[in-house]
Amino acid sequence: MTTAEGWTASVRDRLAPGRLLPLGAPEDGAWITERAVRTVLDGAAAAVRGVVPGELRIGPDTGTGTESDGDAGTENGAGAGAAPGAVAFPVPPGGLPPGALRISAGFGAVAGRALPELADELRTALLAAAGDGLGLVVAAVDLRVTELLDAAPEKSGPAAPPPGRTSPATDDPAALAALRVDGVAGVTDTLGPPVHRAPGRVRIELAVTAGHRPLDVARAARNAVTAAAGEATAVTVLVSELR
Repeated sequence: MTTAEGWTASVRDRLAPGRLLPLGAPEDGAWITERAVRTVLDGAAAAVRGVVPGELRIGPDTGTGTESDGDAGTENGAGAGAAPGAVAFPVPPGGLPPGALRISAGFGAVAGRALPELADELRTALLAAAGDGLGLVVAAVDLRVTELLDAAPEKSGPAAPPPGRTSPATDDPAALAALRVDGVAGVTDTLGPPVHRAPGRVRIELAVTAGHRPLDVARAARNAVTAAAGEATAVTVLVSELR
């Protein structure tokens, strides 16, 4: 795939949430959409001098550099990625079970910098954006040079943002508790109603304000919703977008 094709795929993927990636540790009970993660990682890659970002994928770290679709979680359990003794939060539909992730990225390299130096800087930028910026646990970053360029391609201007989404109205106590948390930009309904209830559990879906670390906001929101829900309710948080 060429760099141009990679950008086209990236723009197309911005309109779909993609898979749900685990945030933090198994006991955090939090997930984030692949769409939101790609937005941050694409920005981090583009900021590296001499890099033209291409196709980027995030999946479970299998230790072999390949992904297994069979690792995807279900609503009924935490899956094989959870650490022994960890709280078994239900994995949302389309979500990967808790566990380390692997980033695979292609990029065009502009002449003027040594490839090993360029790759090291890009890998560092992606790891920082994923871990420090978002709260993902990333075990490895696989990079491949897809093009050698004499000069960076001319930019046609910033990409148009995805269609704006308004927060659904709700008077659910769990949603109201989450909305009072600093960094929560609103509740969302990517997977259905903002609050999904099942016996002994609640899932809250929300957007995080830009500049706030999604994992930290998800932890605070889970604590707030847990307090509002009462009894022995397991609360999971899905971060669907960054605003």
